Amino acid sequence: MTSYPTPEFRRTALAPGLLGAIVLLAGLALLDNSGGFLIIRFAVAILALIVAVFSFQAKQWWWIPPLAAIAIVWNPILPFAFHGQVWVGAQFIAVIVFIAAGILVKIRNPEDRNRRPAARTGSNRR
Repeated sequence: MTSYPTPEFRRTALAPGLLGAIVLLAGLALLDNSGGFLIIRFAVAILALIVAVFSFQAKQWWWIPPLAAIAIVWNPILPFAFHGQVWVGAQFIAVIVFIAAGILVKIRNPEDRNRRPAARTGSNRR
């Protein structure tokens, strides 16, 4: 048993959100390389779906549409043919969505040892 307090919330989408942002920023260097950018497309689409699942589990459904849009636009099966500044701008917008979702999607920690017990009601109070 540890004496350290447990956090009240878990940020389950933080790691895949930050990883998705890093992959997108690394993908800026590979925009002209179709083979290398294919790997970026796979990683971004998969990480967007993972963060969407975590946001669904956290009952924060408003994150699902932008994350689903990222998964669709960066899908490697039927790729969109964006080029130039539009694609670079989309990369940066997706980075912002990944970071914001990673930070803001959180669920209550079921193992929170700091939680106060429920107040008793009835005539047993003195």
